Amino acid sequence: MFFFIEKEGAFPVLPLLTTSERVLPVCNHKTQTTMPREIKEIKDFLLKARRKDAKSVKIKKNADNVKFKVRCSRFLYTLVITDKEKAEKLKQSLPPGLQVKEVKKSSERM
Repeated sequence: MFFFIEKEGAFPVLPLLTTSERVLPVCNHKTQTTMPREIKEIKDFLLKARRKDAKSVKIKKNADNVKFKVRCSRFLYTLVITDKEKAEKLKQSLPPGLQVKEVKKSSERM
């Protein structure tokens, strides 16, 4: 049996399942995962990296590209650069307070 309960605020109307002991939500918006966001411009990536909620940057060097991944509170933003010189300049221009971690290729780990 379904009941629709409207909560105040910006949340949508969620259907609730009733059982004899408790009321269970059918859908919880906190558990839904979102895909990482890809950024195409270096300038946009630097703006995201300078935000207050940016926690860390992971740099993954591959044979043909370098991936920069900045972890913010809601999304993981990714920038892919094919030019090695631009990647090195971007690495130098990251904010100094941000934790930078270089990730090795999986074949080099073993």
